[in-house]
Amino acid sequence: MLAITVVFFLVLLILGIRKSYKLKKENDRLNELSTSFEDDENKPYTDFTEGHLYDNSNKNNK
Repeated sequence: MLAITVVFFLVLLILGIRKSYKLKKENDRLNELSTSFEDDENKPYTDFTEGHLYDNSNKNNK
């Protein structure tokens, strides 16, 4: 009975360590994504309405 309990908790421990490793990897990936997003926020604004899909008559109305 003791052996079954030890094996059960050993399996839980191994699964917990594996999950912790996966979460740490995901956290590192999200931190990389976050820093690249912050770099994009610091870029100056560019007017995207100059493209051919937008009617440029809004400039004439100003």
